[in-house]
Amino acid sequence: MSFQHILQIPTTGRGFTDITSKVAAVVNLSGANFGIVHVFAQHTSCSVVITENADPAVLVDLEMLAQRWAPDGDRAYRHDTEGDDDMAAHARSILAGTAVTVPITDAKLSLGTWQGIYLWEHRTHPQSRQIVVTISAGMD
Repeated sequence: MSFQHILQIPTTGRGFTDITSKVAAVVNLSGANFGIVHVFAQHTSCSVVITENADPAVLVDLEMLAQRWAPDGDRAYRHDTEGDDDMAAHARSILAGTAVTVPITDAKLSLGTWQGIYLWEHRTHPQSRQIVVTISAGMD
């Protein structure tokens, strides 16, 4: 069985949006009891990641690290068509990735105790992001 749904996720600009409950709702909608769910961002300037969901300091620290990896407005960048954050956002997307895959067990996401699925916005201004959620499940 395969199932696919597209989530529209608004962001407020750079930072993290917890989409775990939205992905879990798609798993529920699909009726899958076991299988995998693949979560993919259809963009080149944001990421989908799994990270800790208990201590908000983790998200702050990750953003600080991303600023070190790919700083905005670096004069060495050639690509800056959409502003100082343009090339940095593309680089951050490549470094953090645009997709995750999570097992489904007993009709639930098989995430660890402290794991959540996040859309990580790399642009400084608000965006509307499309996230494709695809479920591949076995038959019971």
